[in-house]
Amino acid sequence: MNFKGQHLLSVKDIPLDSIEYLFTISELMRPYATRKKMTRVLEGAVLGNMFFEASTRTRVSFGSAFNLLGGEVRETTGLSNSALAKGESLYDTAQVLSGYSDIIAMRHPSPHSVMEFAEGSRVPVINGGDGSNEHPTQALLDLFTIKNELARLNQNIQDLSLTLLGDLKHGRTVHSLCHLLSLYKNLKIQLVSPEALRLPDHYVDMLTNAGHQIEIGSDLEKGLSKANIIYQTRIQEERFSSEDQANRYKGYFRLNKNIYSQHCLPNAVIMHPLPRDSRNDANELDNDLNAEPGLAIFRQTDNGVLVRMALFACILGVEEQLKEYERGVIWQVGLIKPKY
Repeated sequence: MNFKGQHLLSVKDIPLDSIEYLFTISELMRPYATRKKMTRVLEGAVLGNMFFEASTRTRVSFGSAFNLLGGEVRETTGLSNSALAKGESLYDTAQVLSGYSDIIAMRHPSPHSVMEFAEGSRVPVINGGDGSNEHPTQALLDLFTIKNELARLNQNIQDLSLTLLGDLKHGRTVHSLCHLLSLYKNLKIQLVSPEALRLPDHYVDMLTNAGHQIEIGSDLEKGLSKANIIYQTRIQEERFSSEDQANRYKGYFRLNKNIYSQHCLPNAVIMHPLPRDSRNDANELDNDLNAEPGLAIFRQTDNGVLVRMALFACILGVEEQLKEYERGVIWQVGLIKPKY
């Protein structure tokens, strides 16, 4: 896949060699993302950040990534604040907004809506999440994090024993990650969820057809015991037909320091696409894990900026010009060291 000038609507569109190339460029972004250096390679370019569904990390991460490359960001947030609330079609919205932008990142609550929007866009569109369908950039940053965390443990992707834990039925981050994992062979994957929230069969078939060793169950302790990487997800209450249905599973799987120390492998990595639900009746990933070296959730969010910077650079065709527009910084950052 040549990223230049292309939409990124689904992880299904990206072959493994292109992913590896993207990850190489992502590593080049680290000094800019940590503000050790600056690059103005996208100076004058405009990102249309169109988020018609609630978002914190993804929206701010896209904007930060574009700013760090020297570009400017224009934002629309919420359906009620847009012309879509007045009956405008996604096609017409795309035609208008693409006239104001060089690239667009979009999130929308309806499945396949970003693809419909892209059909009307005159500039490349990146899918920031379309309902319960896909979240391709999250899957890319998750895979990038998995590979980095394994390398930190002196392991590689073929050593992966991954437990996917929680709402696997509705979790679009899990669905997109499964597509990427199917590009590899002979991995160990444990699927742990309530029976009613199991990973849909076609994703299970996809992983099985890739030759992965798949275990399916609802036993938390058993599922944790084999994993060098644990990917916890929250109950996707916005995807349920009623609040009562969602509440039935809230707090179903809770991971805390005691469970982690008793049932997980030493140095097991904990990931989560966030937000983690810290309300007392859910508390799926306890704050008492915050000091654990294996907790990678904030390294994960940092990696999101790297991967999205790389996507912007590759789609706009400037990834080989980073150093040409590089300069030093005149301020200090990172004076307070993180606890993770």
